[in-house]
Amino acid sequence: LDSLPQLWSRLQVESGLETALEAVLRERLAARELRQLDMAAGFGNDAPPAKLAFYSAAIQPGVAVAGPPPAGCRPLRDGVRSGGDAALASLLDDWLSAAFVAPSLQQALALRGSLPPQAVLLTPEGHAVSRASVSFYAPDSEQSGVLARQQEIDNLERQIKAEQLLAEQSRAQLHQAEQALGQAQEQLAALQRREQHDTQQLHSVQVELLKLTQQAEQTAARHSQLRADLDDLGVQREDLQAQLAESEARFEELDARLADQQQLQADRDTVVLDAQQALADARAQQRQLESQAAESSYAVRSLRQRLADLQREAQTAQEQIARQSSAREAAQAELARLSEEGAQTGLQSALTEQENAQAVLAARRSEADDIAQQLRQREEARLTLDRDLEPLRQRITELQLKEQEFRLQAEQFAQQLAEAQADVEAVRAALPEGAHAPALARELERLQRDIAALGAVNLAALDELGQARERKQFLDAQHTDLQTAITTLEDAIRKIDAETRDMLASTFAQINDHFGRMFPLLFGGGSARLIITGEEILDAGVQVMAQPPGKKNASIHLLSGGEKALVAIALVFAIFQLNPAPFCLLDEVDAPLDDANTERFARLVKDMADQIQFLFISHNKIAMEMADQLIGVTMQEQGVSRTVAVEMDAALRFAQAA
Repeated sequence: LDSLPQLWSRLQVESGLETALEAVLRERLAARELRQLDMAAGFGNDAPPAKLAFYSAAIQPGVAVAGPPPAGCRPLRDGVRSGGDAALASLLDDWLSAAFVAPSLQQALALRGSLPPQAVLLTPEGHAVSRASVSFYAPDSEQSGVLARQQEIDNLERQIKAEQLLAEQSRAQLHQAEQALGQAQEQLAALQRREQHDTQQLHSVQVELLKLTQQAEQTAARHSQLRADLDDLGVQREDLQAQLAESEARFEELDARLADQQQLQADRDTVVLDAQQALADARAQQRQLESQAAESSYAVRSLRQRLADLQREAQTAQEQIARQSSAREAAQAELARLSEEGAQTGLQSALTEQENAQAVLAARRSEADDIAQQLRQREEARLTLDRDLEPLRQRITELQLKEQEFRLQAEQFAQQLAEAQADVEAVRAALPEGAHAPALARELERLQRDIAALGAVNLAALDELGQARERKQFLDAQHTDLQTAITTLEDAIRKIDAETRDMLASTFAQINDHFGRMFPLLFGGGSARLIITGEEILDAGVQVMAQPPGKKNASIHLLSGGEKALVAIALVFAIFQLNPAPFCLLDEVDAPLDDANTERFARLVKDMADQIQFLFISHNKIAMEMADQLIGVTMQEQGVSRTVAVEMDAALRFAQAA
């Protein structure tokens, strides 16, 4: 059922007739099409849980209308389009042949006497009036209003397309503006960088000039100072030379004295060291004695504190002993004063009072239980009343909120009408009959959205239109160029594909012919061919079919290792003959072959050696016999190898001469 389209999705209804059509068709509006209505008989014993309808468009067209419409009315069928589907149009003629549309309910009631038999008049609100009945429409499922929603969806889709077109134009303009802004920013950045570079150069030149000026001034001052210093140094030099002569004489005298002083200083240093060592020992002994004295004083203080604590504890114990002795003497006196008989009497009276008190307590507890039971009953009754009153309170609150909302809306509407200086009576007369506030509010919101979507008046629209047309012409020209290039490329691709197919087919045929000739030469008979696996030769694979003489193998995997090697050699030589090279190098190709196959392989190589020079590596004596020149590698000494070359014709002549 989910794959079958519903009827409403295939209809196009005139605006304003959606509710009327829903009132007539009801569940048939969501009907699904069946090829044969007899198929619906299966639901007779297993009815669906909701309303379900089917229809079949396989009826004869041209259903007659029940009769002419009343004056001022029109057939409902005129406002419903089937999208060109003749079968669906016939179905709608069958269902809507007796349905007419009246402008209002009052007019429908006035015209019900002129209705044809079994006809019905429908209002835009969906109310139905027949000759003997009136039915008021009300939505009864989630399918209600689907036609109106479909109409609104179509309008919104058209608006979305228009908005998308405007958005694309705006994005194109924004892109152009961004490009222009980017270019301007790049130019500005380049100018700023250039200005900064020039400023830096100017600043560097100024700094360099200032440095040079300062250096020149400093050099001049330094030059003057150096001249004065040289003059002073000349004078000082003469003084120093005189002082040097005096100092040398004085030095010799002091040198003699210094020797005597050094001896005295050595003796004095020895005495000083001994005194310093004795002083250090005395100081260490003093520090040790001070530490011992501090420890002794701390121990004395601790013992004194402990003694004081013990004295206070002893005094406290003596006081407690005295108090306990006094209490003991008082208890002994009280015990002597009391007698056994008095104690029994007091005990009996205390028991009697206890029993009376327990009886009173039981009575009070019983009364408390009764009161608690009554209290629980009253509480349950109160809770029941609260539960019953809660919906009423909620309903009252909802009604109060609605009343407040309606009052505020009325005040707002009155204020808006007053601000707009509208004629209330004229507005009331202009409203259509049966107008509802929600519908008018939705219509108002839609108009406001449309007005807001239009935006402000663009005075530059004509210039923008001209620019857009120029851009469109430019884009159209580019599109044409691209289409032309695409066509050219596609033609080139088709031409290349055709030439490639021809060349590949010709190459494949030549290789297949060479392979068919090479295979019997290597196997001494049999047949082999290549097969293209696929219809398109450019994408197809190649399958090798090889049957040696005396075998009927279905696959090349059933051949032995030597036979597979011969098949590979035949295929390689077949490809090699397509475009032969002057040299061919074979590396131990004959390794997996036995003697018979090696002889056939050698004969084939010998035949092909007339046009191609073969260089092959082999350990097989039979293959070596066909060579014109042999080059071997020998190792006479350990780790030292050398080559040995033998030309077969020269060796044969030497043998014959010998």
